[in-house]
This record gives sequence, structure tokens and C-alpha cells, in this order.
Amino acid sequence: MKQNTRRLVTSALPYVNNIPHLGNLLQVLSADVFARFCRSRGYDTLYVCGTDEYGTATETRAAKEGVSPKELCDHYHAIHEEIYKWFNISFDYFGRTSTPQQTEIVQRIFNEVDAAGYITEKESSQLYCPKCERFLADRFVEGTCPHCGSKDARGDQCDACQTLLEPTELIDPRCGVCGSTPVVRNTRHLYIDLPNALPMLQSWMEKTSVDGFWAKNAVQVTKSWIRDGLKERCITRDLKWGIPVPKPGYEDKVFYVWFDAPIGYISISKCARPDDWDSWWHDNEKTRLFQFIGKDNIPFHTVIFPATQLASGEDWTMLYHMSSTEYLNYEGGKFSKSHGIGIFGNDVESTGIPADVWRFWMFYNRPEHGDVDFTWKDFQEKVNGELVGNLSNLVNRALTFISRFFDGTLGDGPSDAELMKQIREREAEITDLLERAEERDALHAIFELSDLGNKVFQETEPWKLRNTDTERTKTVLRTLVNLIRDLGIMITPYMPSTGEKLLSMLGLSGHNWDNLGTDTGNIQLGEVSYLFTKLDNAFVDSLKVRFSGSQEERANNENNVAGGSNASGAKKVETVNNNTNEEEKSVAERFAEKVVLKVSKIVEVNKHPEGDFLYILKLDTGEEEQRTIVSSIVAYYKPEELLNKNIVLVSNLKPANFRGVKSYGMLLAASDPNAPEHTTCEVLFADDLAVGTTLCPEGYSNPEGQMFYVKPDHFFAMPLYTNDGVLSVDGKALVSKDGAKVRAEKYLNAEVG
Repeated sequence: MKQNTRRLVTSALPYVNNIPHLGNLLQVLSADVFARFCRSRGYDTLYVCGTDEYGTATETRAAKEGVSPKELCDHYHAIHEEIYKWFNISFDYFGRTSTPQQTEIVQRIFNEVDAAGYITEKESSQLYCPKCERFLADRFVEGTCPHCGSKDARGDQCDACQTLLEPTELIDPRCGVCGSTPVVRNTRHLYIDLPNALPMLQSWMEKTSVDGFWAKNAVQVTKSWIRDGLKERCITRDLKWGIPVPKPGYEDKVFYVWFDAPIGYISISKCARPDDWDSWWHDNEKTRLFQFIGKDNIPFHTVIFPATQLASGEDWTMLYHMSSTEYLNYEGGKFSKSHGIGIFGNDVESTGIPADVWRFWMFYNRPEHGDVDFTWKDFQEKVNGELVGNLSNLVNRALTFISRFFDGTLGDGPSDAELMKQIREREAEITDLLERAEERDALHAIFELSDLGNKVFQETEPWKLRNTDTERTKTVLRTLVNLIRDLGIMITPYMPSTGEKLLSMLGLSGHNWDNLGTDTGNIQLGEVSYLFTKLDNAFVDSLKVRFSGSQEERANNENNVAGGSNASGAKKVETVNNNTNEEEKSVAERFAEKVVLKVSKIVEVNKHPEGDFLYILKLDTGEEEQRTIVSSIVAYYKPEELLNKNIVLVSNLKPANFRGVKSYGMLLAASDPNAPEHTTCEVLFADDLAVGTTLCPEGYSNPEGQMFYVKPDHFFAMPLYTNDGVLSVDGKALVSKDGAKVRAEKYLNAEVG
């Protein structure tokens, strides 16, 4: 056990009243990787987390569901536990904030902060909903952000620009529960005096952010808060479900959830280690606190919680390293718990895809330096390319070869010294990255090592070499076994079941970080099997369709049907039952029934005022009114290269908003299949065809009358491509009624989207 290097690891406490989606899971998974790494390195490690249970969100949801807040919390806490168990997250303790320990510690810290003079009292104006007959907590006031104009800002924070707000600052506020307009009433509350705490907070932050190598966004957000001037922050609320305020005159109020929630890290530690929790939380010298959160939670962890600790006068263990990620988005939009958009923790198990595969994608794409978009296509490509084509390929081909030609053992002997030196150097770099919690870069480096192993195997050609130089063959293979063992150790924090399986193939167990770079010695291989299997197109396409829309829409199996027309020429959405067996139809037949492709002329080209890469295009579609679409092709075409050109429009694609502009369709473009994604583009021009011409798979025609909207997920489940230059689907050219075709000039055999 390493001395004087204890690691206290926390991940953001998830709100209890919803099922976590992949974006929420990112933080508990990130902390899990780091905790597993620390244990493997020999650090004394404590990883705690738990559900955040107090506050308006819980109280309101419980009322809607006709249960008590405690019953609601019990129900969802169990769901959270089950999801985290399936993801194989190695909490030392997963607790909750609605405990006696939390009440005791929160009230104690408040009394210390109050006694030290950092609590003030103020009468303030607060929004009150006459219909709900209650003061509205910040999160349940919605309206327009006064800073960036986002119409979906909440009373505590605008997610669009990350500005913390007061509810009364919102423009056109509305009750988030009933939608009615609230009124302003006076109420008395307690505030933490952040300006008074600023000198000691700033001194602490300037040193710790450097020593603890905080994430860049954590430093930027914290400095901007300090630069703009800290304000007194209200820490009480007019609620029943929460920790009572131990101060005369405030008996009917509770603490604001963002005052008590971070203290939950301390109380959960006390539940985990009742006898020695204090040694973890009052030991700044020997214990380093690593916290894993999303960027929207940064100021609460780098300003409000540390200021509270400092103001209490106690010698608390303070934040050392802040690992704060950017956002993980879903198929071009945001994950949303409230709207059920995305793939959720209770969804992933039902896919049949192992937890380690999900863990791999989350870490390989961890948004450490910018927002990352989860797409089913990228998920498939990363799994098939890296897990199957790289790691699993190396393990299977090398170990199968040893089993077949050397009876699973290579005997004692040397390894390749030069190659081992290169491996050890790269492993030292990986270790340094993980010490800094740079998990994405470390995983990429691990897979680069695996790729090196594949190249060595391929270039050495042991299937030939064994016939001319058996000892050299064994030397190379021993080195690859060392590498494979090291890969098993290093992937275990990321993919624990896979790491264990890989090491068991080598007949090894109990190996940790200290074994990296050593010789495995004379081992006997066990049974060799594939670590992963490929995800095929049909399966992934089915998942993309299955998890499109919201959870409510999925549950109701809503389909797009008739009901009145609008600017797209398609009909509005209503719900019907559709009993047609779609699987019996070919892709071409389904395409003809669902999709309208229409030749349209670009009559106006403008840059989107809110998007550097977006054009707003006005189209003549042959209909009475012009059509507006938004297209991300600024990087590839100048306006004069588009104006008065005929393009192919997906005419009945469901309208979508792009930074405030509604797009009624999508133009078709091909891309170079051999280039990185989003780096090439060829718009499919159709200048030889008349405006208004429709295209259908050869041998098919669109139904008579208006057609319904097609959702993007359904459209992309029927992939278009160019075949020797001809726009096609399902082996059929897309043609006009007189047989005319649309051709690409540049990318002749490519995907079209």
C-alpha cells in the first residue's frame, strides 16, 4: 500500500427522481475508472456516491405520483442502485442524502458558518404561484434567459450559457409545474456571504487549481465567477422536504439543495466508514480529494462548497483535482431526463450489448475537451473498429497461434528487449495520464499499444518464421504475451469483466499495475475465445429506430399520420395503430411509401446568424410557397456555387429547429467514404431535372395524395448511396417518372445523407 497517498473519490450525486441517461452515467463511470486505477496502483482508496434526495423536484414529483417524498426516493434509489450494479461500478459505498447523518453534519456546518459571521438575513422578492399555492423553487421557474435569450432557462441556471440566475431575473417567467404566470411576494431567507469569504477562497483556488491540475473548464468557470464578483447566495427554501434550518425564526424553512447536497459526500462517507470517516475528511495533508462532475456543476464544487468548508473554520479535506467534463449529447440533440430524450440506464441492458461495450464507448469518447455526440453509427464504428478489429483481433490471433503451434506454452526464455522498452515507455505515459484523470487520452493510448501489437504480429509473420527460426518466433510471441497481459491490466479499470476474462486466458489472476512491463514467465494458456463480436448494420439500425423520439413516444408507439398541412407539404403528427408488418417489405418499398424526394431550386442563400457552418436556403419546390431549409455546408460551398442550382430535397422530413430557424427538409449530399467523417461533401445537383420532379426507387411510386412526415431516424434507417455515381437505395436507382437519374460527379460509390 502506498503511503501518504490516500485517494478520496466522489462523483456528482445524481438526482433521485429520474432514471439516469448515458450523460448522467458518465460521471459515476469516470469516477469508477479512476477509483479502480487507484486501487490497482496500491493507493488507499475510498469511492463514495449516492442519490441527491431533497428539494422541490422530489417534493413536486411525489405529489404528482400520489406518494410521499420518502416513498418516491426509496423507489428511485433502488432503480439507481440496480443500474449502477449492471454497469459494474465499484462504489465503496452508494448512499443517499436523506439520512440522519446528513442532517447532523449539514446543521453542524451551518451553525459554524453562522457563528463565524458568514450568514446574512434578507427579505427578498420571490416568485409565488397562486394556482399551486406555493413559493416556487428556482428549478421550477422557467422563462427566457436575460443573458443569452434561451427560452428554456430555469430559475437557478441557464444551461445554454451556464449563467447562474435568480428566478426573478427571468423574462416572461412561468410556473414549471402548472405553466401559469407567478407573482412576486416577499419572504425572508438566509444567505451565505460569498463576498466576505472571497479572499480565502481565491487564495485556496489559485494554489489548488495548479497543484491539482484542474480541468480547463473548471478553471475558466471558477475564474469567471471570481472576476465577475461573487454575490451572497440564498441557502434556504420554503419547502417541507429537506433539512430543517436550526435557527430561530426559520423553523418553517429547509436548506436549499445546493447547500446541503455537496455535504452529502461527507455524510455518505460517514455511513460508509462510521469509525474512521473523520480521518478521510479532516486530512488535507495525506488525503487527496478527486471529484468527477459535469461542467454545469462546476461552480457549486469549486466555489460554494469550498467556501462553505473554509467559512466553517474546520480543517476539512478540500478539493484537490476537479475532473469536469463537457456535455455528452444524443444524435445531434441534448439528452433530457425531463423529456425522456436519449438512451437511459434502464434501456441499455435490454439491448443485449454487454456493459463493458457501453463503458468502452463512454470512455473512448469521454468529452474531456469539448462536447461529444453519441450516434449509433459512431457507436458501431468504434466497437467494430477498436474493440473487435484492434484489441480482440490481437488477443485472438496471437493466443490462438500459441495454442495451435506451441500447445499453449512458450517456456522460459527472453522477450524482445527493444520492443519491451517501447512498451514500458508507452505504459509510463498511460500511467501519467491516468494519475491526472485524463481517461480518454489514456484509453486511446492503450488502444494504440494494442495496435502496435497487431503490427508486430503482422510484420513478423510468425506463421512463416516458426519454420525457419523457432526461438525468434517464441521471443516475439513472449513479448506479445507480456503486452497482452499488460493490456488486460490496463483495460480492467475501463472494462473490468473483459480485463478479467483476458487475464484468465493467460492463466493469471490478481495482477495489478505493479506487474506492468514485467515478464510473464512460463505460463500455460487457458481457453482462448473472442472478447467481442461485431455489431451488424441491421441490428444497429433497429436500435436507432427503437430509441428515437422520447421515452413516452416509444412507449406509446406513436406514428406520423394525417391531420392538416403546413409549410413542408406533409401532414401533422397524430397517433394511430399501424398493423402492417414492415419487416416483410423491402427497403425500396418502404422508402417509396415513406419518403418524398423532390427536385428544388435554391433561390436565396444566407449565412445563419447563429451558426458559422450553417446556410439558410430558400427553395422553389414547385409549390405555392417557398421552402426554408438549414444546411451545414458553409465549409464546402460558396453562396454563388449554390444559388439557382437544383438540388434533391427530402421534402417530407420532419421539421427541426437549427439555432432558432426551422428547417423544412434536407438536401442530399455524398461524402468520401475513405475520408474522416464530416470532412468532405458533394451536394447532389439535379440541374437537368425540372423543379418539382419527384424521385422514387426504380419500379416503385409514391402513394397518391399527401404523405406523412418521416422521422430522421426512420429516414436514415433506409440508407442512400451512389452506385457508379447514380443516387440509389436498396440496389435500386432513384428515378423520375420518365426514368431520369441523379448522378454524383465526384464521389461515385459513397454514402449519401
